Amino acid sequence: MTEIAQRPYPDDTASKLIQTGMPALLARIYAARGISAGSQLDTGLGQLLPYSLLKNATQMAVLLADAIAAKKSLLIVADYDADGATACAVGLRGLRAMGAKVDFIVPNRFEYGYGLTPEIVRLAAQFKPDIIVTVDNGIASVEGVAEAKKLGIEVLVTDHHLPGDSLPDALCIVNPNQPGCEFPSKNLAGVGVMFYVLLALRAELRTRGAFAGIQEPNLGNLLDIVALGTVADVVKLDENNRILVQQGLLRMRAGRACAGITALLHVAKKSAAQASAYEMGFIVGPRLNAAGRLEDMGLGIQCLLTDDPAEAEDIAARLDSLNQERRSIEADMQQAALAALENINPADGYSLALFDEGWHQGVIGILASRLKDRFHRPVIAFARAQNGEIKGSGRSIPGLHLRDALDLVSKRHPHLLQKFGGHAMAAGLSLLEENFAEFQQAFEAVAQSLLTPADLTKIIETDGALESVDFSVEMARNIEQQVWGQGFPQPLFDGIFKVESQRVVGEKHLKLKLSSAAGTFEAIHFFCADRMPASIRAVYSLNINEYNGKVSLQLMVKHWQASGE
Repeated sequence: MTEIAQRPYPDDTASKLIQTGMPALLARIYAARGISAGSQLDTGLGQLLPYSLLKNATQMAVLLADAIAAKKSLLIVADYDADGATACAVGLRGLRAMGAKVDFIVPNRFEYGYGLTPEIVRLAAQFKPDIIVTVDNGIASVEGVAEAKKLGIEVLVTDHHLPGDSLPDALCIVNPNQPGCEFPSKNLAGVGVMFYVLLALRAELRTRGAFAGIQEPNLGNLLDIVALGTVADVVKLDENNRILVQQGLLRMRAGRACAGITALLHVAKKSAAQASAYEMGFIVGPRLNAAGRLEDMGLGIQCLLTDDPAEAEDIAARLDSLNQERRSIEADMQQAALAALENINPADGYSLALFDEGWHQGVIGILASRLKDRFHRPVIAFARAQNGEIKGSGRSIPGLHLRDALDLVSKRHPHLLQKFGGHAMAAGLSLLEENFAEFQQAFEAVAQSLLTPADLTKIIETDGALESVDFSVEMARNIEQQVWGQGFPQPLFDGIFKVESQRVVGEKHLKLKLSSAAGTFEAIHFFCADRMPASIRAVYSLNINEYNGKVSLQLMVKHWQASGE
């Protein structure tokens, strides 16, 4: 069941914003998202939180500056998703620009799993590093750091994930979510943490006179990669993250993106001049992620490291091909999952945990996300691993913190989970295949204890109805210029429309003409070929359609119900 509800907003806040000259609709939209002053929308770099507030950033900068001076060998150990890949690329580019001797490895998710494990440390030791620098992982790697110390390798941890009960005995840890860190933004992605460490390092090197007579590295050149990783990791776009993303997007639109991002946009037939958070999250990010899902994220990292446009185009084409393969695998898996649910009504339970021995480890997270969206239940999808284990990837709904739920399963059934970790909305775990049925029951029991029936109703929040004056290309442009995403949702509107005409285009999209008291509008509903009734209640966004030099307003329908519902 899906309900449409208007997002509440404080009237007094909206009124204050209107008094500053802001259009009433924008004032309503921003007030509903916690904006109380226009200054909160300032995305200039001068508004970035200072690195000095990030616990241990200055200390890590000193350690890295010492390592550079001593010509020590650094090795970045990255994670295999888009955040890990971008954090690795930012770290490599930034550290090399400041004179470091640095290389990287990224674990193959199928052989080594996630994080700085003892096995990965032993692999890293073959590179003979003096120092390992983790990016987007390490906060839970107690055993891995211990193994590194045993081998005489120091570890610097940069991460953003939630810590476990104990911290690894690393030389230094930078993580806004570690105990005692008072950094106001707890939502930095792994790539954002690495960027902040580089800011601190540059400042430290500056005080040492390392740039005397030479030009300082411009770390702003890395912001396109920071923006990509921040959006692709679906972290909350708070004020600080919006600055990082907006500055990166401005670089792309100005034609100053790195060769890899430019090539990934090109292969997807998208223009860098119109790059937005949408392209980063749904176009570039998935192509980059395809490398880690199906093969080796080293390919994605190399795409972000090369400055050769021809090499970037070649790698982007390979990543695009992998993404097409991933989509095909995902479609087959989704079909299998729906078939498995034919004799089960998801509405009878509070959760879904599914396993198929034929499913691909690299795609189960996407499958869980699709099923979560479809059934509005926390979902964990499992694929067969090695040594009798199965690996699961989960996605959750508001109301259930997935990592905390798995922690509760672990406490109630200490023998069940081999390991687990993650966030509120996404988590990973492993268990023995023979224990899968028991896990299903344990997870369902925890879900029932944490969720209410109301939590299982999908609610689409909108910003209400539009006045006639708001149906304009100008308003669509005003909205388009802002950075929208996780925690700062793109504005959606709803209203009653007559369906004047409808036809299927591209075999799976519905091209519409909708009318209301405000006028008649062109509209499109992607990936929906179902015929609509004569009158609908539509949830939509404002979109600008540019075709043959003509610019016009178009409504992008996201959801509809017969208007009587």
